Parts: sequence; structure tokens; C-alpha cells
Amino acid sequence: MTRLGADLAMAVAAGDVLALSGDLGAGKSTLARALIRALAGDPDLDVPSPTFTLVQDYQARLPVLHADLYRIGSPDELDELGLDEAAGRGVVLVEWPERAEGNLPGNPIVVVIEASGEGRRITFDGPAATLARFQRTLAIRAFLQDAGQGEAQRSFMFGDASTRAYETITQPHQPTRILMDAPKRPDGPVIRDGKPYSQIAHLAESVTPFVAVGQALYERGMAAPAILAQDLDEGLLLIEHLGSGNFLHVGEPVAERYHLAAQVLAAFHAQSFPDTLPVGGDTYRVPSYDREALHIETELLIDWYLPSVTGKPASDAMRADYHAAWSAVFDQLDTGEKHLVIRDYHSPNLIWRPEQDGLNRIGVIDFQDALIGPSAYDVASLAMDARVDIAPALEASTKAAYVAARQAQGAFDVEGFERAYAVMAAQRNAKILGIFVRLNERDGKPVYLKHLPRIRSYFARALGHPALQPVRRFVEDNGILASTDAQ
Repeated sequence: MTRLGADLAMAVAAGDVLALSGDLGAGKSTLARALIRALAGDPDLDVPSPTFTLVQDYQARLPVLHADLYRIGSPDELDELGLDEAAGRGVVLVEWPERAEGNLPGNPIVVVIEASGEGRRITFDGPAATLARFQRTLAIRAFLQDAGQGEAQRSFMFGDASTRAYETITQPHQPTRILMDAPKRPDGPVIRDGKPYSQIAHLAESVTPFVAVGQALYERGMAAPAILAQDLDEGLLLIEHLGSGNFLHVGEPVAERYHLAAQVLAAFHAQSFPDTLPVGGDTYRVPSYDREALHIETELLIDWYLPSVTGKPASDAMRADYHAAWSAVFDQLDTGEKHLVIRDYHSPNLIWRPEQDGLNRIGVIDFQDALIGPSAYDVASLAMDARVDIAPALEASTKAAYVAARQAQGAFDVEGFERAYAVMAAQRNAKILGIFVRLNERDGKPVYLKHLPRIRSYFARALGHPALQPVRRFVEDNGILASTDAQ
């Protein structure tokens, strides 16, 4: 019951009301206590039964209200308990829900606990979407069982902007592991040529690319996590925990770490990389960073960022000019060096591992959307880190560290690299300007707006290179960087 409560804590969401039904001694309080402790991340949290207080409130990853209705005189008393308000901001756990006579808020999930032989049988009934979340968390426990981690403790780590979520998996006398929960991503609406955005931009829709690319990175000396167990169909991976060292120091960039991360890329780019990789008894073909993908990403700026700062959508003529400007710029990439593009090689996805030696001090954890494209892209992703201010001097020294390492390996086209770096830096930051506005306006995540001044600055820096002249002219003519940031 304790393990089940902790597993349910990985699946509950704000607005969930769990009606815990069962006889005295069935385990309702045990289940609730475990769920609350898991949400709070504190296995020793004092969680008394609310039999006499009727309700207990807890501040956790999600706010929790724990109610026991055994002693209420009539359903009319529910209004005084604040269940509706609590359900609006977090999770509500209700023991003896029968006393409410069907007057619980929302659409409750009924959890019935019954004796069954020497154990218990628990059944769930409620909204299909909620039941799907609960089925998922139970499937994860079964996956861990098959991987020899059936008794392990699961702790929520974080979720990202996609459907992926991560947990730490701990068991006595064993190293901590990471669970990657990444169900197959459904296609979005068709936007062009019968394809959704994810297909045009080549975004990974399963964990297969993560497994294939991660193994290839590991084989080439990069500190990518080993895959310890996998279920490709279900989108579940148990992977090595590379450590908890923050790549930044107190939120600030450390020059030596950025230089070392650039040298890691240089060592990796010195090796050949195939576009077809083995995985799960089959093969995975790494997509190309083709013109369609390059263009669809830059269009995020004109689709989302431009209207937010000008107050009006782009005209068809403006769109045509914008596309033509980028086409002229992208022509300059055709003869440049191509390699695996990790795509988000920056501080949130890098682990600082001071206990390791040399290049192994940089752990890399995010590469499922990798493509074959201009190798300069990842250098730009690092040296113009989207999540932290990188001064021009640090950007220049990070690039210099990469160039010096490549030159030490043999002949290296510095001029071609600088050109490709500028193009991909501009392309990436145009994309991010659009994404961060979209996250606010479409997805209700305004926290990303605080990064816009930094990304605007990076974009302007990149446009200073002569290779970006067509795009720079478009930006100047349309006052894009002269406009006020999205609010």
C-alpha cells in the first residue's frame, strides 16, 4: 500500500479528487500517507489521520488536502471543509467518501480497497484520462520490476516542455538510476504538405532515437548515460545517473567548463558518424537537418514573435521575403562540414562531473532530437546558451577553444566554421524567440518571456556576420529587433 501510494504520487495532477473507499483497516490512511509523503519528497513527514480535525493541508510539489468524512453529520457540512477550493489548486484525498453522498467536487476517482486473500485488491474508476495516468504509473512499476528494481523508491525529478518526465530510482546498496518516461508523442495538426510540425522539424516521437544516438555517443567517448533497461514500445528507459553537478556555478557560467564542453564537441566531431544506427535489433536512420527543417524553425519567429511585438501578423509578401532571405543564407551551408547535431547542447543538458577526468567531466543527457547537419550548430548552442547570459568575450573564447582543438587534430577550415557558426546561431535564436513566445501565448507558460532580451541580443550578434546580410536587411527593414519585447 505504501509503494502504491508513492506510485500514485507520480501520476496525480492538480484537480484530482481521490475518493478512498474501504472498510476500517483496509489501508486508506496508509495509502494517503504514502502519497502525501511522496508528493512532499519527505518520507518522514508527519501525516496524522484527519479523523478528528476532518481535514489536513500539506504544501508539496502539488498542494494536498487530506479529508476524513467519517465524523461529518451530513453532506451539508462539506462546504465548510474547502474541498472545492482545494481541488482547484491541487489534489484532494477523501477517506469515507460515502458520507458525502455524491457531493464531492469535480469528477472524483473512486479507489476501492478490498481484502483479497492475504493481500488487497484495489480498483479504480473515474475519468478516462485520469485512469490512463494511473495505468501508466503502474506500468512503470512493472517495468522496474522486470529490471530488478521492483522494490525501488521513485521520486519525481522533473518534466520538460514535451510529454517526457524523469524520476530518480533508488534502492539500498545500489547506485541511483534515472527513469525516463517518454510515451510516444502523438502527431499534431497537419500544417504543410500533409505533415505536422514535428515531422517537418524531425522531432523525436519515441525513445528509439535516444537509445540509438546515446549508444553511438557513448561508443565515441562522450559521457552519455548507459541504457540499463528499455521498453521502446512503451517509451520507458532506465538509464545511468551521470551525477547532479550543475554545469553552472551559482547560476553563472564558468569559462573553464564552457571551454571544456567545446573541446568535447571538437573531439566528437573529429570522428566519423554514420546516419544509420543499430537499435533494438533493428536500425534507426538519423534524419537530415534539411531545408524544410531549417525553414520551419525560423518561421517560428515570424509566426509568433513578430506578431507579439508588432501587434499584427506578417503579410504574405513579408513571409515570402523572409523565406527568400533565409534561403540565400542557407545556401552557404551546402559545402560546410556535416556531423551529428545534438541540438540542445547547453547548460540545462550538461552535467558537471568534477570527480571524472578530462573530457568525461562533461555529461550529456539530451540528444533524442539529434540530426545530421552543420557541426557548428552545437558550438553555437553552447556559446550562446539560451538559459544564461554569455558575454561576447566568453562566447569568443568558447569558440576559440573549439577551433584550437580542431586545429590540433589537423587541417580545419576556420573561415567555413565561422560562417556556419553565424548562420546556425542566427537560425537557432530566431527559432527560440518564436518558441518562447509560443510557450507563453499557446501553452500558458509566461516564465519563458524573461529570456527574450538575452535571445534578442544573441540574434543581433549573429546577424553581424556578413553571411547573414540578407536576413539582417529583412530584420532592419521590418523593425524586428527595434520592437519592444513580448509582454
